[in-house]
Amino acid sequence: MASSLPVPPIAAAPPDAGAPRRLWPLPALLGWAVAWAAFMLLRSTPAPLWLAIVCGTATGLALGSLSRTRVRCLIVAAGFPGSLLVSGAASGLPGWAWLLPLALLLLAYPLHAWRDAPLFPTPAGALDGLGARAPLPPGATVLDAGCGLGAGLAALRRTYPQARLEGIEWSWPLALVARLRHGGAPVRATVRRGDMWADDWSHCAMVYLFQRPESLPRAVAKARAELADGAWLASLEFPALALEPQERLQCPDGRPLWLYRAPFTAARGESTRAPAPARRPSSRAKRR
Repeated sequence: MASSLPVPPIAAAPPDAGAPRRLWPLPALLGWAVAWAAFMLLRSTPAPLWLAIVCGTATGLALGSLSRTRVRCLIVAAGFPGSLLVSGAASGLPGWAWLLPLALLLLAYPLHAWRDAPLFPTPAGALDGLGARAPLPPGATVLDAGCGLGAGLAALRRTYPQARLEGIEWSWPLALVARLRHGGAPVRATVRRGDMWADDWSHCAMVYLFQRPESLPRAVAKARAELADGAWLASLEFPALALEPQERLQCPDGRPLWLYRAPFTAARGESTRAPAPARRPSSRAKRR
């Protein structure tokens, strides 16, 4: 393993670094324009009105999924159906037809997943350098917990080309897209639809997260209970405040990547909490 470097204080992490954040609301305006373009394109054909609305709404939802926060995702996704309703362009539709956009949203992002992170795509190149600071042997299992559309799996594949990549995602449409994106022959990653909190992490050499700060304590408790000694927990942007980080990498866009290694060390001020559950055997013994 590469030698650890001094870990800067958490407060030093830039809260709003990166030029893309300053472009808002340009992504929302572009998302609305593209959704309207898809709608108008279908309206110029013999396609029924309801199909044009579904197409426009699905386009807005797909573009909204690229946003970094839940609020911005909803703003982009809701822009087309909201403006369509106000404009009266769909006045010929029955009232129940307006349930279609809501159904699409719930299909892609079911209520069960709202307590976790919204769709946070991992930026391209965000994990560059991770392999040098947290080296893994060939064939080690790396899990992207909450893989969404598979952007994190792509970044992990670039960092660990010899690893056995796995992704788990609760939303079945997102899991399907990730599976189509990273499947094929030879299989580059195994993506399954399921609950990341009910999944077993004990065979993983690394678990990668891009979660909300509110869900990280739950992830820490699960990692303490299931990850074997020597396994890594990696969290993009948001730190696990209960743990002392072993490494802190700076991503190209200014976001930090926090690395923790089992057996985990409690952060200063956390020692009074209940001890972690009994540990499992070493990752070398658990590797499959």
